[in-house]
Amino acid sequence: MNEAVKELRLWRLASPVVVAAIALAAGAAAGLFPGETASARASEEWIATWATAQLVMPAPTRGGSPAPSPGQSTTAPPPAADGRTGGFPAASTPQPGGATDDGNARRPTRNANPSNIPLSLEDQTIRMVVRASVGGRRVRIALTNMLTGSPLHVGAAHLALHAGNGQIQDRTDRTLSFAGLPDVVVPPGALLLSDPVDLDVDPLADIAVSIYLPHDTGPPTSHIVGLRTAYIARGNVVASSSLPNATPTYAYLWLSSVEVMAPASAVGVVAFGDSITDGYATTRDANQAWPTLLARRLATERRGRPVAVINQGISGNQVLRNGAGLSALTRFDRDVLGPPNVTWMILLEGINDINIRGRVEAPDALTASELIGGYRQLIARAHAHGIKVLGATLTPEEGVPTASARGEAIRQTVNQWIRTSHAFDAVVDFDVVLRDPTRPTRLRGEYDPGDHIHPNDLGNQTMANAFDLSLFSR
Repeated sequence: MNEAVKELRLWRLASPVVVAAIALAAGAAAGLFPGETASARASEEWIATWATAQLVMPAPTRGGSPAPSPGQSTTAPPPAADGRTGGFPAASTPQPGGATDDGNARRPTRNANPSNIPLSLEDQTIRMVVRASVGGRRVRIALTNMLTGSPLHVGAAHLALHAGNGQIQDRTDRTLSFAGLPDVVVPPGALLLSDPVDLDVDPLADIAVSIYLPHDTGPPTSHIVGLRTAYIARGNVVASSSLPNATPTYAYLWLSSVEVMAPASAVGVVAFGDSITDGYATTRDANQAWPTLLARRLATERRGRPVAVINQGISGNQVLRNGAGLSALTRFDRDVLGPPNVTWMILLEGINDINIRGRVEAPDALTASELIGGYRQLIARAHAHGIKVLGATLTPEEGVPTASARGEAIRQTVNQWIRTSHAFDAVVDFDVVLRDPTRPTRLRGEYDPGDHIHPNDLGNQTMANAFDLSLFSR
């Protein structure tokens, strides 16, 4: 390892891509990282305690408008969560371009950027906060840079337990390195792991990750619906206790996952879906998305093996086609197979396919059979890697401007297949627990934030409560 690091130091001024490649080789030699021993690996394993799916296209343009996703027209705003237009991440109040209080969609807002994602960062630090699902004694992070990005120079990175409002617990502050070096270049398309650091992380702890970007980054790789406030400050302040003059942003930039060294019995669960999994209508900084609430139930209500739940939802995502991010079929390898020790995938996706291509009869209109075929592909690929699949029924959406009788017929057919086909290893019936019993095609009023499709905090808690926790012991 020392020789590899020496070689890395000789090359680090020569080529950013070579630097990253050698860093990966040095860090992964024999499956170990600096300070990690084979005996520790025998009784413990790495597991993603938190993760988020990064978008292929950056969110903002120089004019402040959202950038189009692949295959999307540049003359219209990108589809927001689940077929609406102009929407961005939800907080405790409606965002520009979302639905009005009576559920009618507003005219798309071209220049709105409620996530407050900067066009680029330069000589700035961003501090992002994540909620751990399981605990461990060592921690590392993964940074990702999409193919559309520029080479990303990370000048410094720190990790600590969060003390609230962007502050860190000083005694927990840890300097991160990459193959023994304090900085690293992440090439376009690459994902790089940091070296592990010793830090006791409890289940459900909040972790602050701070990265310093010394040079112009260009538009950031991002996850737009962050749901936790992040903080951007001038200069290299990764070790600062607080960032009093920071500018808030409501997205995750370049941060793909946080992993912990947990007991070897720990298992991972990937919540794979769209805006309803992403937590679009839940209250910001309150940890109310249903995957987070499921993780809390698993941490507090059951004994036995630790179960990590990571949220790989992307608002507006489709099963079959690219749009808001790559399709579920395209991003499956990265977002489901990529995290370590995943044993279950919870699949809740398809309403965007219905609302975008299933509304009316047309030569290329979506059919229930086509969507079911996509599910079968995902199930087969998961099973090939020993991952069980828990199918979730699609939730009601009556009152959404893009809803239609044809789309509702597809939703009903698909839900019946999910319930009865036995194609899944288990089923959770979100449709039943969220629908209005007097009018099953719409959300119950107490779960509806006003847009008639995205469950609010109470609805997300109801979804988390619908799981049989014993499933994840199998």
